[in-house]
Amino acid sequence: MNLLRRILGIVWIALGIAGGYYLIINQAIPKFNSDKSDDLIPAIIYAFILTPIIVGGLLIFGAYALKGEYDQSK
Repeated sequence: MNLLRRILGIVWIALGIAGGYYLIINQAIPKFNSDKSDDLIPAIIYAFILTPIIVGGLLIFGAYALKGEYDQSK
């Protein structure tokens, strides 16, 4: 079971990287390049508020899982 937790740590790290890529490439950049002034606020929220929270949380959670912080003692 501890091995599964460590493998899932890699999955969480991959999800963090994929989530950051999606938020920046597919959400924030098109809104920054949009001609509408209404798209600027969501672009700033995606790029500077949501991305660090989501990516940071998933990467830290994955790193702790890889270190064995969530392993159960025998």
